[in-house]
Amino acid sequence: MVTVETGARLHFGFQNLALAHERLYGGVGVALTEPRLVLSAEPAAGVDCDDAAIEPFVADAVSALAVEGARVTVEERFDRHVGFGSGTQLALSTLVAVARANDEYADARNYAPELGRGGRSGVGVAAFERGGFVVDAGHPTERFTSRPPSEGSWSVPKPMVQRDLPSSWRFVLVTPEGSAGKSGTPEEQSMRSVVERADPGIADDISQLLTRRLLPAVAEGDVSAFGQAVARLGRLNGAWYADEQGGVYRPPAGTLVERLSESPAVYGAGQSSWGPTVYGVTRAADVTEAKRTARDALDSVDEDGTVRVVTPRNTGASLES
Repeated sequence: MVTVETGARLHFGFQNLALAHERLYGGVGVALTEPRLVLSAEPAAGVDCDDAAIEPFVADAVSALAVEGARVTVEERFDRHVGFGSGTQLALSTLVAVARANDEYADARNYAPELGRGGRSGVGVAAFERGGFVVDAGHPTERFTSRPPSEGSWSVPKPMVQRDLPSSWRFVLVTPEGSAGKSGTPEEQSMRSVVERADPGIADDISQLLTRRLLPAVAEGDVSAFGQAVARLGRLNGAWYADEQGGVYRPPAGTLVERLSESPAVYGAGQSSWGPTVYGVTRAADVTEAKRTARDALDSVDEDGTVRVVTPRNTGASLES
């Protein structure tokens, strides 16, 4: 039996969504230690999984690898479509586990396009491979426009920057209960609409933000500057998405971000991907106050939900047999 363990990721936003620029997308995000995904695989005749929601991932892995089958047990996983990148982590974890269980080797990055992963952002794949803070290179706009190119004609964008974050940094995560973020066909339609209308001037602002504020903050380990920069990145991205999600943030994320941002224990806040999860950047020394602020924020929107404080993950997925 082979066991794979990995964590969630936050997606802070894209560098560019406008067709007027040479590079499209270019994800920015970070790997997290929690919430976690842990699953085990062993060889079998056919596809067998103890979690019906994950069985299609097992079937896809078996098909991609052209092996006889696998029996997969899901020991721990996080919710889907809440801003944690569960789909990519599930697809790649299942692939690697099924391959090793059948005495095969599978390079997650090479197989990701066949599994429908990494088509826009390369953050999830890079997080699976090595963890850390990630800025990926995006795609050439001429080939990768608002409509994805045909299968087999593209590869996952490679990291331009992939760096460890300080062990003292923390992310407070607020996930309100309710409807999940966009995925599948609705997400494709929304992204197509956003890209076709995107203001290229926003991408110019993001380029300056990235090189003058965000990357220096990472290089210098400045948590305050980092928090402010990713918060600004999120607001700029939200201007692109406003028509598709009902505002700069998807309600009630805007109120949660505002409440978190008011706390001196939180250095910046934003929405991960399509939400509903909201994050705040904090430090180990400020965890108690940051958690209290997060719970108060949930109360302010009269929502039930989950509050977590997690560390950045500076390693890739682990595999044990």
